[in-house]
Amino acid sequence: MTESQDEPVIRDSRRIDPETGELRTPPASEVEEEESAALAGEVVDETAEQPADGRLAEQLDERTADLKRLQAEYVNYRKRVERDRVAVREQAIGGVLTDLLPILDSLDKAREHDELVGAFKSVGEALETTLGKLGLERFGEVGEPFDPNVHEALTHVPSPDVTEDSILEVYQPGYRIGERVVRPARVVVAGPQD
Repeated sequence: MTESQDEPVIRDSRRIDPETGELRTPPASEVEEEESAALAGEVVDETAEQPADGRLAEQLDERTADLKRLQAEYVNYRKRVERDRVAVREQAIGGVLTDLLPILDSLDKAREHDELVGAFKSVGEALETTLGKLGLERFGEVGEPFDPNVHEALTHVPSPDVTEDSILEVYQPGYRIGERVVRPARVVVAGPQD
């Protein structure tokens, strides 16, 4: 035996060159063998090779569509999670701030009676500042126009001095977080006389 016969012979029968990505043309000897086999009456299965490229293209298209669909689902999932996270945060802050409203009312009463002095005054102001940073906003001042969406009218007093319903007195201030009303302002409304 010669040295070349001892070594294995490797034939690469792939139709696409893996290094260049180009379509290979089969060597002339293989083309001649296929032609002679066809002339001899043998059935050559050309569909095995030709649709392989078509099947690969279909599989590539399917996989690409699947990846795009998965990516879109993931993007939507991330948006939904972020939206839910923001909503849960707002609900939690709203719950805590609602529970602190009686303390703010007590601070207002103490301020009205000049009892908000010294360290108690510092704590009260720090609490109000912190709640303001969390988005709690106070509303309902004397002279504001009456808005039934954010004000609760406890009484209505006719007055010749006003042309539209406005707040005459505030029994309890209202609070909101952003656009959400946590508690409506309880007020006395002065309206035009009939």
